[in-house]
Amino acid sequence: MKIEILSLFPEMFQGVLHESIMKRAQEKGEVDFAVVNFRDYTTNKHNKVDDYPYGGGAGMVLTPQPIFDAVADLKAQSECTPKVILMTPQGRPFTQKIAEELAQEEHLILVCGHYEGFDERIVEHLADDELSIGDYVLTGGELAAMVVTDAVVRLLDDVIEHDSHANDSFSMGMLEYPHYTRPADYQGMAVPDVLLSGHHKNIEQWRHEQALIRTAKRRPDLLANITLTADEQQLIAPFLTVSSSVQKK
Repeated sequence: MKIEILSLFPEMFQGVLHESIMKRAQEKGEVDFAVVNFRDYTTNKHNKVDDYPYGGGAGMVLTPQPIFDAVADLKAQSECTPKVILMTPQGRPFTQKIAEELAQEEHLILVCGHYEGFDERIVEHLADDELSIGDYVLTGGELAAMVVTDAVVRLLDDVIEHDSHANDSFSMGMLEYPHYTRPADYQGMAVPDVLLSGHHKNIEQWRHEQALIRTAKRRPDLLANITLTADEQQLIAPFLTVSSSVQKK
């Protein structure tokens, strides 16, 4: 996979893209990163990439020319058709499912927004998608691009063990079950006996139940997308703080 990021502050990505999982993915040849300063593409004599909005209002807006030209250049060098994604608070909420979809792409171009956002012609005629990492506003799209990149790259083949992300929170529609490691007893706080039993079927059942309970406590909204048995509904009923629509099998 190739991931190219258009940013006015490419230096922000140096540490993120060259440490931990991102570094490992590059070393294994699973991903190739490039961070491009789209200011390099402006034809404005003052090297500007923003301007005042028509109709007035506070703030500045990213102009279309530098971003259109930058994307056109990257596409011309690509062996496939890249998917162009704008990082903006107006985009659809980024989820694990979207990360899994993007991990199937060969080439992503992430465009980091700034100021009051993008000229609408970029949105309508250049972007294939718009993504937001939450209902809040950041100074720019760089942090959002880092989040999306990390979530996607860790799903690529041979980057991490498949089982490590197959059971991640949200991958199965629920939050992940609790984890414990050595020692079995730490200052009187003991690991649940079932995890020490060696009985794999019982451990699997315990983990499933704990994932349901944790989801009910912390993210009951997720349960609306899960079909639960009568026993499962009875299990989580005491932990639900808000009503959620769940269906019986």
